[in-house]
Amino acid sequence: MGPVTRFVEVLFGRAVELPRQLVDQYPELGTARYRIGGLPLRVGGWSLGASTVSGITLWRTIWLRSTAEIDAELLLHEIRHVQQFQASVAFPVRYIWESLVRGYYANRYEVDARSYASTLLARRSVSPQTQDV
Repeated sequence: MGPVTRFVEVLFGRAVELPRQLVDQYPELGTARYRIGGLPLRVGGWSLGASTVSGITLWRTIWLRSTAEIDAELLLHEIRHVQQFQASVAFPVRYIWESLVRGYYANRYEVDARSYASTLLARRSVSPQTQDV
C-alpha cells in the first residue's frame, strides 16, 4: 500500500460489505455504507474522552472500529442514527446540543438508538412458531 492510499485509509477508512446473511436478517442494514477505520472514529472517541469508539455514523455512512465485533446490536444502533440523519437536516446540531445538555448516554438520540436496536433484536429473535402462539 502506497503512502497516499495509506493516508486516505487513515482519514476515511476502507469500504466494506456486511455479510449477506446479516443483511438478509436485518434488511434495514442495507440502507447504509460501511467503512472500517478512519478519523471519524477517533474524533468520536476524543469527544467521549477515549481514543476511539466502536462505531460512528455520519449521514449514510457508518464507520466501524477495526477491532469492534460486528454484531447486529451495534449495526442496528448505528442504522438508527442513519435514519435520524435522514429525518432532519438539523440532526447534527440537535445531536451535539443534546450531548452538551444531557451528556452522551442521556442524549435522546442515543437513548432512541439503543431502544431501536434492542426492540428489533427482541422482535426478530422470536421464532415464527412462537409468534403464532
